[in-house]
Amino acid sequence: MVGGRYWEDAPIVALQRGSGAFPDGFLWGTKTSAYQIEGSVDADGRGPSIWDTFSHQTGATRNGDTGDVACDHYRRLDDDLDLLARLGAGAYCFSIAWPRIQPTGTGPANESGLDFYRRLVDGLLRRSIVPVVTLYHWDLPQSLEDAGGWVSRDTVGRFAEYTRIVAEALGDTVSTWITLNEPWCSAWLGYATGEHAPGIRDHGKAAAATHHLLLAHGAALQVLRATIPSAQVGIGLNIQPIRPASDHDDDRAACRRVDGNLNRLYLDPLFKGRYPDDMLEHYSGHAPGFDVVAAGDLETISRPIDFLGVNFYSPTTVCAPTRRAEAQAAGFWIPEPDHRARVGDLNAVQVLRPEVSRTQMGWEIEPGALTEIMVRVHDEYATLPLYVTENGAAFDDYVGPDGEIRDAERIGYLDGHLRAVLDAVGAGVDVRGYFVWSVLDNFEWAHGYSKRFGLTWVDFPSGERIPKASFAWYQRTVRDNALEP
Repeated sequence: MVGGRYWEDAPIVALQRGSGAFPDGFLWGTKTSAYQIEGSVDADGRGPSIWDTFSHQTGATRNGDTGDVACDHYRRLDDDLDLLARLGAGAYCFSIAWPRIQPTGTGPANESGLDFYRRLVDGLLRRSIVPVVTLYHWDLPQSLEDAGGWVSRDTVGRFAEYTRIVAEALGDTVSTWITLNEPWCSAWLGYATGEHAPGIRDHGKAAAATHHLLLAHGAALQVLRATIPSAQVGIGLNIQPIRPASDHDDDRAACRRVDGNLNRLYLDPLFKGRYPDDMLEHYSGHAPGFDVVAAGDLETISRPIDFLGVNFYSPTTVCAPTRRAEAQAAGFWIPEPDHRARVGDLNAVQVLRPEVSRTQMGWEIEPGALTEIMVRVHDEYATLPLYVTENGAAFDDYVGPDGEIRDAERIGYLDGHLRAVLDAVGAGVDVRGYFVWSVLDNFEWAHGYSKRFGLTWVDFPSGERIPKASFAWYQRTVRDNALEP
């Protein structure tokens, strides 16, 4: 509850078009993930991940696309670092591919894998770019999945060992760490809907995976504190406002359930040391579920972090399944299929507002919702520093006859969301930085190469990089530490 009301009662935040200047020291960055850009999946001792296995399964990804080559970043490292330097952003958030470090998820380090990330970090520092490391962005070693994956408590211990290896190798050059990226996606898309690797459809396993992922965060936090005492450590969550389609009790109840699954199931244990009672009750009939929680686990999960990473793209509106007709009569559009992954088994249906523009992903564009979710975190959970660690959009980009990519829609999207960041700052939220997703077009998981989020066009057959108009726009924004009027 917020101020005695359910959050879904809170008013939608409107953007204020004031000064476009950001606070002094604001950290401007970009972000990528290993499987989405690196390629070279069998080079230098790297082992298979769950995404290597999943993407090669028939029908798992669009057109059967895989990350085997992706952006070929592993072989084009120096050129891509030069591109980052040209952009001028002060920080670069990248993820470590666990299978490059421990090909089977256990045992000694693969030094060739560590050497790649040492070169990456050293190259960033030479270009005066701050390295920000994400330890886990969904590429679990396949051998660990074969042994139970995130449904197994043993994976928590394996993650702690992996964290220690990476921290000891990079701790003298990397000071900012993100333990997990979007554990909701790992748990619910990977183990509940099966839309992501490892492709399992079992809500009880997804609930257990949720707990073990959060416990792995807590374990990694302890390792990082012990290994690099001065490190700044956080976690990246894909949180967003969830709203009811109407004031009807059934729609409000559906909204409460979806908010519980996407937001409170992660924010509550991290900042309050407990799981939401309504979510524990909802999943009580799904084994193994939250029966895997052991004494002391929540104390480990809720140890203080230095910052929270907010990954934001769009808000969500839902109605109760029994009220589909009323929602349609009220003007909402119901996408087909209407089970959008985040709704899962929550007895809720996603609806879209026809008057709101959407990205190529079908996600509504409402910058004020970013302000709204950050204010909620500040007011309801913690006043710790926040970073927008992912924000961006896919649009129908194309190379024009003159060789230019004029992605005005993306510029508008980013401009609006950066103004939303300023609104959050104005509301008292301690927002320290912003990382655009992403510097490169890349492998977009189950969507393959059909969705382009990059500031830079990647011609996947040749690997050629062409900066888009948004690249130059972001370059100017970073340089000026301010938005254009």
